[in-house]
Amino acid sequence: MATRATPQVLEPLTKRKAWKALQTHYDKVRGLHLRKLFVDDPKRGERMTAEAAGLFLDYSKNRITDETLKLLIDLAEESGLQPRIDAMFRGDKINTTEKRAVLHVALRAPKEASILVDGEDVVRQVHKVLDKMAHFSNRVRSGEWKGHTGKRIRNVVNIGIGGSDLGPVMAYEALKHYSERAMTFRFVSNVDSTDFVEAVQGLDPSETLFIVSSKTFTTLETMTNAHTARDWSLQGLGGDEKSVAKHFVAVSTNAAEVAKFGIDTANMFEFWDWVGGRYSMDSAIGLSTMIAIGPDNFRAMLNGFHQMDEHFRTAPFERNLPVLMGLLAIWNNDFFGSETVAVLPYEQYLKRFPAYLQQLTMESNGKHVTLDGAEVTYATSPIYWGEPGTNGQHSFYQLIHQGTRIIPCDFIAFSNALNPLGRHHDMLLANVFAQTEALAFGKTPEEVKAEGTPDWLVPHRVFEGNRPSNTILAERLTPEILGKLVALYEHIVFTQGTIWQINSFDQWGVELGKVLAQRIIPELESQAEPALRHDSSTNNLISRYRKLKEKSQ
Repeated sequence: MATRATPQVLEPLTKRKAWKALQTHYDKVRGLHLRKLFVDDPKRGERMTAEAAGLFLDYSKNRITDETLKLLIDLAEESGLQPRIDAMFRGDKINTTEKRAVLHVALRAPKEASILVDGEDVVRQVHKVLDKMAHFSNRVRSGEWKGHTGKRIRNVVNIGIGGSDLGPVMAYEALKHYSERAMTFRFVSNVDSTDFVEAVQGLDPSETLFIVSSKTFTTLETMTNAHTARDWSLQGLGGDEKSVAKHFVAVSTNAAEVAKFGIDTANMFEFWDWVGGRYSMDSAIGLSTMIAIGPDNFRAMLNGFHQMDEHFRTAPFERNLPVLMGLLAIWNNDFFGSETVAVLPYEQYLKRFPAYLQQLTMESNGKHVTLDGAEVTYATSPIYWGEPGTNGQHSFYQLIHQGTRIIPCDFIAFSNALNPLGRHHDMLLANVFAQTEALAFGKTPEEVKAEGTPDWLVPHRVFEGNRPSNTILAERLTPEILGKLVALYEHIVFTQGTIWQINSFDQWGVELGKVLAQRIIPELESQAEPALRHDSSTNNLISRYRKLKEKSQ
C-alpha cells in the first residue's frame, strides 16, 4: 500500500497558487483554436494520449497546451490529491459528515490484501460474502435451488432503487452477451406501480426469485415494491407463507426486518456502511449480476476494477487516466464554463452507462459547500448525460456541433464487436472518429463556399469546431473492461471532489424530499379532509389530487 501521509491543511481553492496561474493562463489561451494547435504540433494527436489497464485515452482534442496540463497537475498536487488517495485506500474516514471510511476499492481487493477499519480486516469480510454469493449463484444457475413447488428458478427480479438498481441494471445490460440466456432478468425501482406490473408481466411465480436490496430494509420505495412482490408471489403460490423463503433473498444488514418479511437470514447477503450506494455494484448489490453472468465473469469484473484502482493509486499524474480526465473536466467546467458532459458509448450494450454515471457523478459532486461547511464560490459537478452512438447523432448532436453551448464529450469505443455482422463495426467506428474530428475542427466559411454553397446558405452550414472531446478505446467489452470503465469514472469523481474540496461521499440532498413525502402520504390517503399546512401551491395540488382521486373511485 502507499506510504502514510497526513493530508495538508488546504487553503481555499480560488486562493491557491496553481488556480490563480490557471486563471491567468486561461485568459491567454481561451481564443486558441484546435485547428491551430494541431497545425503547430503535428505530433499532438500521438503525444497527448495515455494508456493503462487496457484502456487507451486520446485527450488531444481538448483546448489545452502543454502548459495547461502542467498547471492542472500543479493544482492536483497543491490540492493534496495523492495524500487523499492514500487516505482512501488506507481506510481513513474521509467521509467526514458521516464519519465513515470510503472503501469501494476494498470490494475488489485480492484475498491477500488487508485493509483495516476500526481494527477489522474488511477484505476478509468482502471475500466471505463473495464466496457466499458465488455458492448461491451457482445453485440458482444450475437448477439446484428450487422454488416452493419444486420447479427451478428461471426468472430473477431485482428490487432496489438508486445504487441498488442503477448499477445492477447497467451491468446486466452491459454484460448481456455473457449472461445465462435461459433465464430472464428484470428490475424494479420506481414506486410507480407500472414498474412492478410490467416487470412481472408473463412471469410464473413458481419460477421467479426476487432479490430485495435495501441496507436497512426500510427504504420506502424498495419495501413498497417488495411487499407488492410478496403479495404477488403468495397469490400465485396458494398463499403459503413458507414459500417466501424459497422465492425471496435479501441484500441487507437488518436481519430482524429480513426475518420478519419471511426471508431466511441464511439467504441475506451483507454489505457495509463504508460502501456508498452508488459505489456498490461490485458488492452484494451485484448479486443479480453474478447470477446472470456467473461467478467467474463477476470476479473478472472485480479484477478489472482492481487494475484501475492500482493504476489510479500508483501512476504519476501525467499518465494517470482518472486524474487526467478529472483535471480536464475541471478545466472545461470551471474555466470554460461548460455545464454538462456528454458520455457517448458507441456500444449498444452500454446503453445504460450514461444513466449509471448520472448518479455516480452528480450525487457525488453536486455539492454547494466545502468539507468545512463554507459556501463554494466556483462550479462543482457538471451535468452528465448521454446516449449510445449512433442514435444520438440523429438527435442532440446538432446542439453539440452548432449550438451556443460548449459540451465536452467522452466517446467510448471498442476495436472488436461482440456481435460482428458485415460492415457494421467499421461503420460504427468510422462515426466515432468522424464525430471527434468534426467537433474539433469543424468547417470554415471558406470550405463551405468551396463546395459551391450559395452565400445565403453558408452561415447555416458552417461548423465552428473547437469543441472538446476525449476518446476512450478498448479491445472489446468484457466483464474485466466494464470494471475498468466504472472504476475510471469513480476515480474521476474522486479527483474532482478533492480539488473542489467537497465531500463526494455523502448525499444529504436526497433527504428533504423523502421526509416531506412521508408527511404528505397520509394527507393523500386519509378518508377525512386533512388540515393542510404547506405552501399555497402544494396545498392546492394535494386538494386537487384528492378530488380527482375521489371522482375516479
